[in-house]
Amino acid sequence: MKKVLTKIFLVVSLAIGLIFMSINQSEYFCGLEYDVRVINGFTNNSSLPLVIWCSSDSNDLGGRALQEGDDFSWRLQISFWCGNHFWCTVKWDAKRRRFDAFKVPRDLQRCSLFRKCSWLVREDGFYFSNDEVNPPLENEFYGSIISRYSETLTC
Repeated sequence: MKKVLTKIFLVVSLAIGLIFMSINQSEYFCGLEYDVRVINGFTNNSSLPLVIWCSSDSNDLGGRALQEGDDFSWRLQISFWCGNHFWCTVKWDAKRRRFDAFKVPRDLQRCSLFRKCSWLVREDGFYFSNDEVNPPLENEFYGSIISRYSETLTC
């Protein structure tokens, strides 16, 4: 009898915990969809496209050759355990740079208003925006694909 009560207590406690977590952090459990977009913001690269290849642990989105102003977009749905992590490798001429295009939990809040995560790739860095209006420079870590790049990264 004591073992049965212990099992019932554990199941009820687990159920209450899951309900509490889903109420407080509903983004993790609702299967919300996010739009991710990477835009070639290079200038004067009409003869040499920006090549981009994006993937996650479970999805290989493939590669594209983007001319100036072109973009590579996809829609993703947050999984139950928040395992969504998409990264992209961009290549221009002989230079490569890998960056996190969407990463839980980093992007749940900063993309959540419109559920848009946009990246503008330019000669001087990677710019993030959730509304595509005056995107700020994301992070020094990503740096410039042209001037500060020395190592080759691959997916």
